[in-house]
Amino acid sequence: MSIPEFLLEVSIIIIAVVSLLTNLSVVLCFTHSSELRSHVPGIFILNLSFSNILLAAINMPATFLGVAKKEKPFGDLFCQAVSFSETFLTTNAMLSMAALSMDRWIAVVFPLSYSNKMRYRDALLIVAYSWLHSLTFSLTQLLMDWGGFSRTYASCTVHLDPEDRAQLAAYATFTALFHCSSFALCLLVLCFAYLKVLRVARFHCKRIDVITVQTLMLLVDIHPSVKERCLAQQRKRRQRATKKICIFIGSFIFCFSPYVITRLVELLPFIHIPYYWGMSAKCLSYAKASTDPFVYCLLRQQYRKALVNVIGRILPRDRYSLSLHSTSSTLDTTDDNCIDRNT
Repeated sequence: MSIPEFLLEVSIIIIAVVSLLTNLSVVLCFTHSSELRSHVPGIFILNLSFSNILLAAINMPATFLGVAKKEKPFGDLFCQAVSFSETFLTTNAMLSMAALSMDRWIAVVFPLSYSNKMRYRDALLIVAYSWLHSLTFSLTQLLMDWGGFSRTYASCTVHLDPEDRAQLAAYATFTALFHCSSFALCLLVLCFAYLKVLRVARFHCKRIDVITVQTLMLLVDIHPSVKERCLAQQRKRRQRATKKICIFIGSFIFCFSPYVITRLVELLPFIHIPYYWGMSAKCLSYAKASTDPFVYCLLRQQYRKALVNVIGRILPRDRYSLSLHSTSSTLDTTDDNCIDRNT
């Protein structure tokens, strides 16, 4: 076994374990917190978490076996099932991220009418469309027999047999439509929604800054250190919204774009994708499942409180009191009201 192969296997194991633990933590937070269950975006987050859990439990171990054995892990039926699940779960996860971005856009841009524009029924309809959209491509792939073991990615994925050149045009059309309606569409929705959110957030932050400066000018007897602290908070508030938007969009592009570009480039008959590049792009797309819980959930105060309560029910009281005391200072911080107030 070469060093790159060893590193790939270790990376897949780490990504799978982290994905399972973090996404299961999100599900536990929902099951033990009525406050989280009362929020409409929780439906999208649960849909995203379940997709990531299944991806980590089914596809990542199969890819690990493919890297270790350098061949399909089991029979053809198993490989087709794994390929079907990868297409469905990946598409469903992308559409869930797009739904979350639209939900935040409605919550921030239309806060007064949010309860009418985004209800549980509307959220369930969006999830149903996400499932239907994902099933359309995964079933098409299954019926056309385009699922199999790809040596380039050492995994069971959407794949055309090199000997079946008659279906190359249909396969290329399917691949282009699939990535345009999943990755490209979701990226477009993310950019539109979060840039609108950032625009509104900056507007509100400017209003807060004006009020803060006017207040500081009236308080002539205030200590200079207090004024400096207030001005520093202004700068942090302006930067916080931009950082969050960059994380939402940047993590999506960073994790998915290498794999999507590679799948489109390999359609050209004169280009050969190196094995290690294909596997690296595959692992990077898997890494999105392990970062989603932190990007959308676990770094927010509500989820941290719910997670501490879950840990308190599992651990003994003495250990729980120590962990609660050690994290109390962290839980006292508040989220960015410019973005997360309604989500």
